[in-house]
Amino acid sequence: MKRPAVWAILLMATIIGLGSCYKDIIKPELASNTEGPPQPVSFKNELAPLFNSSCALAGCHVSGGHHPYMNTDISYQQIVNGGFVNTDFPKESILYKMINTEMAQYIPSASDRQKVYDWIRNGAPNN
Repeated sequence: MKRPAVWAILLMATIIGLGSCYKDIIKPELASNTEGPPQPVSFKNELAPLFNSSCALAGCHVSGGHHPYMNTDISYQQIVNGGFVNTDFPKESILYKMINTEMAQYIPSASDRQKVYDWIRNGAPNN
């Protein structure tokens, strides 16, 4: 009589234990209107700090890591001169494609990704 009770308790504990497990899934926000008029964006004040804090992580886009290097002092030259932006067709820019697919987890904010897109649509100025 004791064995079925013990098995029932173990079964209930297992069910409760497995039922309480979950995995957080972080989905990047979607931009509300990507085709509206581009807003002015400062590379120096808005994008360089964003890239430095989100992309220039140890082993990632730092000097000696993956191109482009996103350290604040060289990020503009690396991105623009490295062929990562296409001001004629902004959605074809490597930078735009990467931050909206494979690298979206590092820039999860839709408004930050929109800033990058607007900066490219504005001609990728060094401002």
